[in-house]
Amino acid sequence: MNACRRRIFITATCALAGAVAASGPAAGQPPDAGAAANTIFVGDHIVTMEPDGPPVEAVAVRGETIVAAGAREDVLALRGDATRVVELGERALLPGFIDAHGHFLAVGMTLDALALHPPPVGDVRTIDDIVGKIRAWIAEREIPPGEMVSGGGYDDSLLAENRHPTRYDLDRASAEHPIVLTHVSGHLRTANSLALRTAGVTADTPDPPGGHIRRVGGTGEPDGVLEETAGGLVGSSWLFRPTDDLEGLARRAIDVYTSYGTTTIQDGATGAEMVRRLRAAADREPFAADVAVFPRFGTMEDAESATLEADYRGGLRVAGVKMFLDGSPQGRTAWVTEPYHEGPPGAPADYRAYGTSDPDLYRAGAAHLIRRGVPILVHANGDAAIDLMLDGVEAAVAGLDPPPDHRSVIIHAQLMRADQLDRAAALGAVPSFFSAHAFFWGDWHRRSFGEARGNAISPIRWAIERGVRFTVHNDAPVVPPDIMRLVSITVNRRTRSGHVLGPEQRATVREALHAVTLGAAYQYFEEDVKGSIAPGKQADLVVLERNPLTADPAELEHIRVVETFSRGRSVYARPAE
Repeated sequence: MNACRRRIFITATCALAGAVAASGPAAGQPPDAGAAANTIFVGDHIVTMEPDGPPVEAVAVRGETIVAAGAREDVLALRGDATRVVELGERALLPGFIDAHGHFLAVGMTLDALALHPPPVGDVRTIDDIVGKIRAWIAEREIPPGEMVSGGGYDDSLLAENRHPTRYDLDRASAEHPIVLTHVSGHLRTANSLALRTAGVTADTPDPPGGHIRRVGGTGEPDGVLEETAGGLVGSSWLFRPTDDLEGLARRAIDVYTSYGTTTIQDGATGAEMVRRLRAAADREPFAADVAVFPRFGTMEDAESATLEADYRGGLRVAGVKMFLDGSPQGRTAWVTEPYHEGPPGAPADYRAYGTSDPDLYRAGAAHLIRRGVPILVHANGDAAIDLMLDGVEAAVAGLDPPPDHRSVIIHAQLMRADQLDRAAALGAVPSFFSAHAFFWGDWHRRSFGEARGNAISPIRWAIERGVRFTVHNDAPVVPPDIMRLVSITVNRRTRSGHVLGPEQRATVREALHAVTLGAAYQYFEEDVKGSIAPGKQADLVVLERNPLTADPAELEHIRVVETFSRGRSVYARPAE
């Protein structure tokens, strides 16, 4: 167990500067400097993400480790007969990107699934497009009557009809197959009549705790749209359906992430059986990149049985526990303190959505995990959910002297208020902003929450002003795991309509890059081994076709990944054109 990760248990703070200083002089010559490097990178665009130090002209890698970073001549002294020397030219070398939050197994699930995304991810624009794609899917795969058809990715905010497809729409696709579709957010589902009937969902079915069954006006009859926990009434989401080839799916998903320069990947809310199967796969053959899994919390038994793996084995470790407190702003189920400006169809004027978990269970679970040194990721989009999240952390650390270095993560943190950022700073909580929302749903949020709240979604500048450590993420497969597009949106905050969403909340390019490198490494308690280019750190690196720090900010999302290195090994190279 490395020193910094061991401190998760003793609650001391990792000192990155000390770790780097201990690795050698500025040129990065470790004690065995005479041994030849496997790879040396040389160029004028090496972005180390280190906070201090002279410019770096070359980087040497031996095995899985960066062994030198400094002046060109000093580093080239480590060249041997078999050393690969990469002359970067106009290309840039950066630390490998770190996925602060996502669902990599679900990304794998989508590769061979019925996908119904709108542009720019897919081509669905109308409910008729959805119906047509379902019909074609059934016909092409010769799916027999009675067999479930599942898919997802549709977005009511971008459909021409501006609504969810209902049971009656899906009945047009097939009345002989149960059909269940998952909303792009993952927080709502819609089912056809046969799926509802098969599941026994009727006008007499009550709303489950933390969920809502939408009804046909005046009748009580389900219209097919199921919010939050109500979705479970009709079976598993398309993103978490059973599969015999979990290992193959996982490895294909890792290939997707490494093509975007990501070398540390997250699976948030992993089921216990999935963790067991992933561990067996990683032990058989190491994964090409590091995968951190966070099992889902649902009962106190989950908290009591949670185990934490401080180091990766075969590229896999259990890094903490995932908890849920509310829904999604794009699905209009984020739990807020002030009413929605425009809520779901039929919602009352004072609609604020709702929590999805028992508050007492969350508080008890958070306290148990934090006091045991197990990191927690807590899904909280709306400010009411964020209040509860912070209340739980505050209660967990109360009376502990010194307070633990827990780094509890507020996942999404979309509607986080300025005063909540003050609390996060005091408590040492880490908001991970779903800043990709600014483009994908920024215009929708202005409708849902009004101009003031809508424009303040993902308040990154407020966080920076308060010294709050933060990260940003894609929440793939909600949006693709494209890190350079995430960086671009974080910097530009331009919506689909061209509106700049809260320009005062924009990050600089370096700040956005920090959030997906060294900042994300801090979130994982891994800043001593990842997140920057420095001697002694793991050789996770990405080569970009040009330097994002000198590029036009409007062009950031078009900067392509040339090659990705994980633990010193090339795991992705862009095909030659």
